[in-house]
Formats: sequence, structure tokens, C-alpha cells
Amino acid sequence: MANFGDLRARVLSGIVMAVVGVAAIWLGGYTFGVLAVVLAGLMGWELHKMMVPDAPEGRAEATGVVAAILVGVFTVWQGGWFALAGLALGAVAMAWKMPRDRVIFGLYFALILWAAHGLIVLREGYGLIFVLWLVCVVIASDVAGYFAGRVIGGPKFWPRVSPKKTWSGTVAGWLLAAGVGAGFVVWGGMPGEVIALSSLLAFAGQLGDIAESAIKRRMKVKDSSNLIPGHGGVLDRFDAMIAVAALALVLAYLGAFSGHIVPGLPG
Repeated sequence: MANFGDLRARVLSGIVMAVVGVAAIWLGGYTFGVLAVVLAGLMGWELHKMMVPDAPEGRAEATGVVAAILVGVFTVWQGGWFALAGLALGAVAMAWKMPRDRVIFGLYFALILWAAHGLIVLREGYGLIFVLWLVCVVIASDVAGYFAGRVIGGPKFWPRVSPKKTWSGTVAGWLLAAGVGAGFVVWGGMPGEVIALSSLLAFAGQLGDIAESAIKRRMKVKDSSNLIPGHGGVLDRFDAMIAVAALALVLAYLGAFSGHIVPGLPG
């Protein structure tokens, strides 16, 4: 039972996040957009604070504000590849001011911006069911990895970067994500290829988790912050989601999801 010592805090905070998240996703529009912008700001703040712990007071907060503004501006006034390019340039500009690890900061900051922008665009463009599918894929992969890794154990996936991740948990995440995809095919009216895409997105989420773990390991910190009991910071909770959302947005712009939403579903 020692392996599940943090389970109560994780479950309680997870329920709160789920209620807020599902409500915002259901409402869509400005409610969901504001939530995505706020999350971008919090993650930008955490990333700066984590990577430059000795930064002058207010610098990390300023980075968070810039992240929120960039997402808001490019979501309201621009879209498509132009928005992705603009957000990437914004990340480059912010990274240029960093005293060290500019490439790492710039890449991850761009990923945060793309993800927040992508969630808003995908909610408005594809509707409620689509975003719920993305969220459920991330949750399924995380839950399967958590329990399979602790119950089954076995070889580590990438011990140098993420010592707790196991191959059993990784594969279990793919399988449960595929099961979630199958559920959306049967009950959500989505096409069969969503099953394979669910596993692909789950893998992207796992890599997003590993990327954040690599940054924390490099910076010698346990959590990105202590905002969420049992989960650490916002980045600790949404590291997988930002990778999934960013990839889903790129795939959407490439036409991978054309026709994936059945007309008439709430959105």
C-alpha cells in the first residue's frame, strides 16, 4: 500500500480538476477559452520559475502574462498555420531573453502556447465530443500507466529521464487509450480510425510527460510548483495534455480529422 500513499490527494484534486474542466469543455466559447488562456499563463510562469529559480522578482509572473496574452491574441485574431508560426516566434523571443537553456525553454514554451491555442481551436472547430475524446485519452493513459506501473512493474521505459515510468505502464496506456477510442466509435459516432489515433495521441502524451520530467531532472526539482495537491504544479498535471493537444492541432490542420465529428452532436 506504500505505493499508493499519494492516491487520496491525487483523487480529490483530480475530481476538482475534472469537474472544472468538464464544465468548461461543455460550455465552450469564452468560458473554455478563458480557462485555456489562464492555464497557459500558469504553465508559462511555472516553466520560467522552474528553469530560472534565481530570476528577479516578478520575471516569472511576467512570462506567464506574456504566455496568456500570446494565446489570447493569436486565437482571437489569427488561426491556422499563421497562428502556429506567430506563437512559435513569440516563444523564440521569450527564449532569447533567458539567461540559459534557451533552446529547451523555447521549445517547451512553444508547446505550451500551441496546446492552449489548439484546445480552443479544436473545441470551436470540432465540438464537445472531440475535446472530451482527447481528455479521456490522456486520463486513460495516465490511469493505466499509474496502476500498471505499480502493480505489474517491470523494466523502466527511460530510467535516466523518468525513473518511475515502466514499459508495462506505457503499453497499458496505449491499450486503455485504444479502448477509450473504441468507446467513442461505438457510443460517440466517431470513425474506426480513432482507435489507432487514440494510441498515437496517448504515446504523444507519454512523451510530453517524459519531456517535462527531463526538464525537472535537469533543474533538480521534484515538481513544477505546489499548486495542485498530489499532482505538484499545473505542468505536472497537464504535461501529457499539452503534447496531445499540440499534436491533435497539427493533425487537424493536416486534414487528419476531416469528417470525424457527426453533425448534430452538441458542440
